[in-house]
Amino acid sequence: MTNKKMPSMLPYIEALETYETYDPMEVMAERAGIAPEKIIRLNGNENPYGPSPKVAAALGDYQNFNYYPDPGQRNLRRVLSGYLNVEPERIVAGNGSDELIDLLLRIYVGVGDNVIIPTPTFGMYTFSTGICGGETISVERDDTFEIDLEAMKSAITSNSKIIFLASPNNPTGNIVPEAQARALLDTGLLVVMDEAYFEFCGETAIPLLSEYPNLVVLRTFSKWAGLAGLRIGVGAMNQDLATTMMAMKPPYNVNLAAEVAVTTSLEDTSGLLARVTQIVEERDRMMEKLKQVTNLTAWPSQANFILCQVPDGRGKEIFDGLCSRGIFLRYWSNGRLKNFIRTSIGLPHETDAVVEAFRELCA
Repeated sequence: MTNKKMPSMLPYIEALETYETYDPMEVMAERAGIAPEKIIRLNGNENPYGPSPKVAAALGDYQNFNYYPDPGQRNLRRVLSGYLNVEPERIVAGNGSDELIDLLLRIYVGVGDNVIIPTPTFGMYTFSTGICGGETISVERDDTFEIDLEAMKSAITSNSKIIFLASPNNPTGNIVPEAQARALLDTGLLVVMDEAYFEFCGETAIPLLSEYPNLVVLRTFSKWAGLAGLRIGVGAMNQDLATTMMAMKPPYNVNLAAEVAVTTSLEDTSGLLARVTQIVEERDRMMEKLKQVTNLTAWPSQANFILCQVPDGRGKEIFDGLCSRGIFLRYWSNGRLKNFIRTSIGLPHETDAVVEAFRELCA
């Protein structure tokens, strides 16, 4: 008689909590009872201006989508070398920086190992660690969301493998000072510096790569270049580690459309950085307006978002009030951030609508 039972899953996979993502515009519109074009979607730190206009033309003109991309990423790594000012042999591109986080964890972390993160921070570090059967040791940031350096070092155990640092940090918007980065690199653990929002602040750990073989710097084209939907991330690291990652990654992990879009974007860097300047200026304008909202505290940010602290116990109520107005921001329903809402920086009219809604709801 055939055994029709499913085989047992790995216990740490079965126990995984799904990573919280964002609904498409159409789903948000249906929920709010508002036409999709009237929805304000500022929950994913996306670029409101989209990609370079040259990207659409380049994708339309490209003739070889019927062929597989180069598994060795040779041309792509050469192009990215100029962007990062790092040798091509030390670069690996991924299907978003999420894939690079996953690859690093699979190289270093197994069942019983742990990674250390200063929280609150980007949720993918914990999620991807769980997929490997590893444990996340969360070290609370201080009252101003700065890293507690001594607590981070004290949290290290014999099974610790990686320290993840986001700079600027998502969702708090502050950077990791170089002195703290050096102190954590000196522990000998792999330190992954996630610079997804680098272009909005200009602070990078790239120069430290020549000193520290245990440093990995991640970047993405989702934010500054407006390519979130094409999924392209890049890591700069020790050459031996890059060689290992290139050998173990899926052969065709970066699709040709993403490669064309990245190459074209880097040919229009000046145009894209002009848009980054617009976003930074709009961030500063939004910050000044939010400071005038009663019962709301806007935390300083060097990224393309602002974390807003609302009155105690009213986070969910205010978030729901925003949703009912067709304004979708980022909310955390538990933990330290239950009274915080993060807003991405959008277009000027979106800024005005968000601030006015906060003004009404926080009163």
